[in-house]
Amino acid sequence: MKLPLTAILATAVLSGCAATSSEELVQSEAPAAIPAEPARSAELIEKDREAIRAMAGEYIVSFAFDETVPLIEGYERKEPKRSGASEVVILIEDSPNKISLQHLLIVGAGEVIKHWRQDWVYEADHRLDFVDDQTWQTVALSDEQTKGQWTQCVYGVYDNPRYCGTGAWNHRYGNPTWTSDRNWRVLPRREFTTRDDYNAMNVENRHTITPAGWTHEQDNTKVVRSPEGNQVLVREFGFNEYRHMEGFDFQPAYDYWEATAPFWAKVRDLFDQAIKDGGVRIKVPLENMDAIEALFELAEQAEQGDNPSSSQIKQVFAEYIESVANEHRLAEKTR
Repeated sequence: MKLPLTAILATAVLSGCAATSSEELVQSEAPAAIPAEPARSAELIEKDREAIRAMAGEYIVSFAFDETVPLIEGYERKEPKRSGASEVVILIEDSPNKISLQHLLIVGAGEVIKHWRQDWVYEADHRLDFVDDQTWQTVALSDEQTKGQWTQCVYGVYDNPRYCGTGAWNHRYGNPTWTSDRNWRVLPRREFTTRDDYNAMNVENRHTITPAGWTHEQDNTKVVRSPEGNQVLVREFGFNEYRHMEGFDFQPAYDYWEATAPFWAKVRDLFDQAIKDGGVRIKVPLENMDAIEALFELAEQAEQGDNPSSSQIKQVFAEYIESVANEHRLAEKTR
């Protein structure tokens, strides 16, 4: 079925996707990770994996974002944002050192919209960093930074990069909790569709497995980032809660994924190829929907049983997505 532009815009807002002083925002190029527990036994690693896999399932989701501390004179807090959705999270990869979870929304009369994806890599040696307008660059991670830790990378509705974070799972208090280091991320759709007074977020994310499901807390700082330096505007707290849901028909989401999974796997592979030289840039402004529409039209074609050819997908990438070499150095100037 054809996904109208308004539906994509309205539901992508839900992805929400979290401030610190300007001194805290000036970081070294290599991200600083939260210290892991001294020894990560095989038993503890398996507990990590169980916690990540526990996020798969069927949920009613609530999204809440509240600006808290104004950090420049004259700034007025924006109104809180509230929304919700029915969402299924599907385990699409489960290997010893990598777990991948795909989120799918169900809206209206059973219409399915592909949502965000989260990839978890144990002791990753690199990750993507948001360094400039629509540009992400590969950043090396040292053994000291990632020992015993998991790097989570979040991707958008067409598998485009969003942000990454690194941290350790904590199992000591009964509810597994993962907290990331601070990192940069592109504006979420809920923001760039309504305002243009800042261009980046500096964030810390926390995932907690609960008896009812799981939660995603965001400590966000809204920042005007430029080669001359950073201006922080306001802090924001985000709280997204995923509660297990029964009695709702999620079958359309499973049917959609069964039909389109091979297509989206090809899209992920092409993004990986584009990134391997050091990074990736989306060649249209953040608010531009052309790349999303082009790939969603091909996904619709796959859903109807007419699998798009590799050349069709590559044509979209040639028009909207390009590799960038490690020559891009804005990260040094703005961290």
